[in-house]
Amino acid sequence: MSIELWIAFVATSAVLLVIPGPTVLTIISYSISHGRRVNAPLVTAVALGDSTGLTLSLLGLGALLAASPFWFTVLKYAGGLYLLYLGYRLLRAGALPANLGSACREETRWKLSLNTYLVTALNPQAIVFFVAFLPQFVDPDGNVSRQLWTLALTFIVMGMMNSAFYAIFASSARRFLTTRRAQRLFQISGGGLLAAFGICALLAQQT
Repeated sequence: MSIELWIAFVATSAVLLVIPGPTVLTIISYSISHGRRVNAPLVTAVALGDSTGLTLSLLGLGALLAASPFWFTVLKYAGGLYLLYLGYRLLRAGALPANLGSACREETRWKLSLNTYLVTALNPQAIVFFVAFLPQFVDPDGNVSRQLWTLALTFIVMGMMNSAFYAIFASSARRFLTTRRAQRLFQISGGGLLAAFGICALLAQQT
């Protein structure tokens, strides 16, 4: 794989990563709710989630999901319902009075990391997408397997950097949300968007 091909992959991946999706929205919500202390666990969770999706893609699950409507539907509903659950949790936390809403802050880092990991990993469309996306930047005359794993590792590192940027930005913006009312408003809007992503995932068709 030439350096030009790798640079093209980096540039394309950067455009894809910067567009906010369920994972980014989850990171922003947790960073605003819990502050800088959860940034590192969240970024690690995203890296593990991307690693899971990319590894499953390279091991053939992407091809299975593309060929099997049943398994695609199973994973689609698992991911969609989980996004709806997280959206409900944020909506409920945002609707509670200030003295009760503080329960959201008591969630452990492990639980927040697990939620972020599952949001990232339980995405059948992403797995199928990786199967279609990565080969576009592979030189068929070279070692295909090595190139695929190199691209996968590059994407994981870029995903970590992107997640870290959003986490730092959100935890810094937290200082401007000085009132509990403003934080509840963000939680309600964030929960609504997560629920919307969940509904979109449930309605997604196999391509």
